[in-house]
Parts: sequence; structure tokens; C-alpha cells
Amino acid sequence: MTASVNASAASTCAASVTKASSAPKLHSRKRRKPSAGKLYVGLTIVGVFVLAALVSLVWTPYDPIGQDFTAVLQQPSATHLFGTDELGRDLFSRVMSASAIDLPVTLICTVLPCILGTILGLIAGYFGRTWDAIILRVGDLLQAFPQYVLMIVLVFVLGAGVPSLIVSFTIVGWVVYARLARTEVMRIKESQFIMAAKTSGFSTERILFRHIMPNVIRQIAIYLTSDLVFSVVALAAFSFLGFGIQPPTPEWGSLISSGQKFLGLAPWLVVIPGLTLTVFAFGLALIGDALQDRMVH
Repeated sequence: MTASVNASAASTCAASVTKASSAPKLHSRKRRKPSAGKLYVGLTIVGVFVLAALVSLVWTPYDPIGQDFTAVLQQPSATHLFGTDELGRDLFSRVMSASAIDLPVTLICTVLPCILGTILGLIAGYFGRTWDAIILRVGDLLQAFPQYVLMIVLVFVLGAGVPSLIVSFTIVGWVVYARLARTEVMRIKESQFIMAAKTSGFSTERILFRHIMPNVIRQIAIYLTSDLVFSVVALAAFSFLGFGIQPPTPEWGSLISSGQKFLGLAPWLVVIPGLTLTVFAFGLALIGDALQDRMVH
């Protein structure tokens, strides 16, 4: 009798231990599912825009800059899916063509400061002293001014257009990447595997780019996705203000700017490009949020 009771108690205890040990796994699976869902939704949204941009390079329903004064300010219909503007241009074709401009320009305006800032951050964090002081002081000087104001001043001095946008985004945007990279480098440069690499006689370039860089890139990649959101919105804002991509070249910000004159008469000229910009930025934000969740958990 006593043996059976002990056996029953032991089995109960074992079952409870098994449940307890499996509970965190189940909980972690449940926590991973939302991040995976956000990642898939974000990738799907961004993928649709990338596909539209690629298709627009070879085909659009109408000429995106062709004028048709017999179809001025037509409402969205089967003939013109998003309607037409004040010059009779098909809005759907213009939004598609704008994707082929906004996406690559946004990517360039984000990747260039990322590369520059990461390299400067590696140098500042690894070598320290004079390099660290110079890079940090320059970064502090740039961050002393409001980001948008400094970018507007740079674009105004350099002139409107894509090249000046790329230069201004790069000059202003590298600082955050440099600080992120510097912080990570200073955290790991005294680690045992880095000390072993130095002892083995590896070159500085190999230590920086083969051993330190892989440990830095995760934080940089997460911030990069959120910075893409800022870049696409900032690019649209500059075009809206007249400092960015100039008409008649279609761009989401310039489409909103030209459409606001007819907001009461033809609201789709503002609503549709605005929703397009919002959905694309939302997709990028979902990807960044999902990557951050995966890193944390």
C-alpha cells in the first residue's frame, strides 16, 4: 500500500515537473508567433510594393506623365482605378511609377549613412582616444541641430533633387549608426575571443570585420528597418515642400502636394497617395518590430 502511494506521488511529481518544464517552451512558442506573423505581414506588404515598382519599369496602364484633357479629375472607376488628376493623368499609373522612385531612393538614403556610420563607429570604439573624440565631437555638433532643419538647410544649399537628398541624408543620418556600433564594439572588444584573435596575430581589419562586425550588425539591422520608415516619410515630406523630386516625375510626396489644391473637388488625389505611403511605412515598421521581438526573445 505504502509503495503504491509512493509510486503515485512520484508519478504525480514527475508529471508536474514535466508540465513545468514544458510550460516555458509553450509560452515561448506563443510569444514567437505574433512576431512571426508581423514579419510575414510586413514582408508581404513590402513585397507587393517592390513588385509594383519592378512592373512599373516595363508596364503601366497609362503613361504616368501623359496628359489627357478629356479625362480631367475623373473619379476612381474601372477605366481609371485611382481616378485622374487635374491634367488627366492616370493616378494608378503615377502611384506605381512613384514606387519605382521612392523605394530605391529611400534605400540609398538609408544604407549610405548606415555604412558610413557603422565604419566610423567601429573605428571610434576599437581605437578610442583621438579617433573616438573626433568622431563623437562631430556627431555631437550635427545632433545639436534639429534633424529636419539641418536637412532642409543642406538641401536648400545643394539644390533640389535626388543627389542633394542623398548627401543630406548621409551627412545627418550616420551619427546614430556610429553611436550604436561604437557602443557594441566597446562592449565586446575586451572579450576573450577578441583577445585570442589579437594574440594569434590577426590583422586589425580582420578583427574588426570578421570578428567584431558580426556581433554589431544585429543591432544595426534592427535600427536600419526603423530608419527606413523615417527615410520614406522624410523623402515624401521634402517632395511635398518642393525640395525633393521635382514634377512631372511622380513621387508620393509631390502627388500629395499637387493634389491638395483640389482636396474639396477630388479628395482621391490626396487620400490615395497618402494611404499608399502609410501602408508602405506600416509594412516596414512591422518588419522592424518583428526583428526586434526575435532578438529580445
